[in-house]
Amino acid sequence: MAGKADAKNEDGKSEKTAADVGRVSYDALKKAGEMVRPGIKLLEVAEYAEGLIRKQGYDLAFPMNISINQQAAHYTPALGDEKVFGKDDIVKLDIGAAKDGILGDCAMTVDLSHNNQALLEAAQNALNDAIGTVKAGVKVNYIGKAIEKAITAKGFKPIKNLGGHGVAEHSLHAELFVPNFDNGDETELDEGMVIAIEPFATNGRGVVSDGDSYEIYDYIGPQPVRSSNARGVLAKIEKSYPHEPFAVRWLADSSSSKFGLYSSVRELFSASAINAYPVLVELGNGMVSQFEAEVLVEKDGCSVLTK
Repeated sequence: MAGKADAKNEDGKSEKTAADVGRVSYDALKKAGEMVRPGIKLLEVAEYAEGLIRKQGYDLAFPMNISINQQAAHYTPALGDEKVFGKDDIVKLDIGAAKDGILGDCAMTVDLSHNNQALLEAAQNALNDAIGTVKAGVKVNYIGKAIEKAITAKGFKPIKNLGGHGVAEHSLHAELFVPNFDNGDETELDEGMVIAIEPFATNGRGVVSDGDSYEIYDYIGPQPVRSSNARGVLAKIEKSYPHEPFAVRWLADSSSSKFGLYSSVRELFSASAINAYPVLVELGNGMVSQFEAEVLVEKDGCSVLTK
């Protein structure tokens, strides 16, 4: 999932758990990709992939992102969403499993038109080249330089205000930011860090801005709210999603209407009890591709966790 982010696995959690989380994340991503076809509902794909993760005894690191065409990130289907994939869509899928605070994060792009393979290859090549640079002591701008070179070699632009990030316990976007270009940041990777590398390529301006759609939120803290419905929704968030981002549709139950649920969410957002993740849209109306992998930084290289 897109953002700025840092992280060592400093809490004694085993590398095996991180590898298991990565494996479950990637398996769900691949199977979701196989479902993406014209006429299929976005909601069907999201619920299927999220269900795969839950059925194996894992939580979600974040709601599945299904961002289409000019959308770069953070679209997840709404409650009752009727949107379907079109025959010319470029579809970004981004998902991650979670276990005991250890988080997965991986992404891929599906081109339903089959006319944008160069754009997909730009982001995929950038991810592969970036992974090849990773080892303890490498500076993050060096990774960004490899990403930018691979994307521009295909005639496209990296999205400069998105990038990879560190991953820590219950923190999908920790302090470290892995740029998609050489931004001059000479912060070095340390052995044992877990980072997500996340190239975005576009034929647009290479910048995203906030859209006006919000379906993903995370919990900030308790705040006084007026309506009993909002207090009930807040209690559910505090109990079920105190750490990781959640989708509004995850909060639905038979006792509340769709209108009532979204009204409660707006009230909680206005009260600063929850934080919103707006859909990110390419500023030049360009098409966007994305690939992402999570890796463990080692002394002389790295291990890909999401495989």
